[in-house]
Amino acid sequence: MKDYKNITTFNQLIEVEHGKIGTESRNSYEEKSQMFIISEMLKEARKEAKITQEELAEKTGTKKSYISRIENGRGNIQLSTLIRIFEIGLNKKIGLTFL
Repeated sequence: MKDYKNITTFNQLIEVEHGKIGTESRNSYEEKSQMFIISEMLKEARKEAKITQEELAEKTGTKKSYISRIENGRGNIQLSTLIRIFEIGLNKKIGLTFL
């Protein structure tokens, strides 16, 4: 069982649960977290635009099943496709930040 009694920040909790930055476990956690964020942003933007997954797929030259996989955090998405979905399909600009 993991020791949580000296944890005072969220970052400390993440380190206990998933390891230090750069470890395989932490990298996997970070990747899944980012995919979850993207999937939630896509769902929200699509709903704001009042279009279905099928309509978004048609506008962006993809398949409904692909949009569904991304929205459910199960898809592996290329940056160019992500940009096309948001900018062409949803009329939203994407900005990237590297930390």
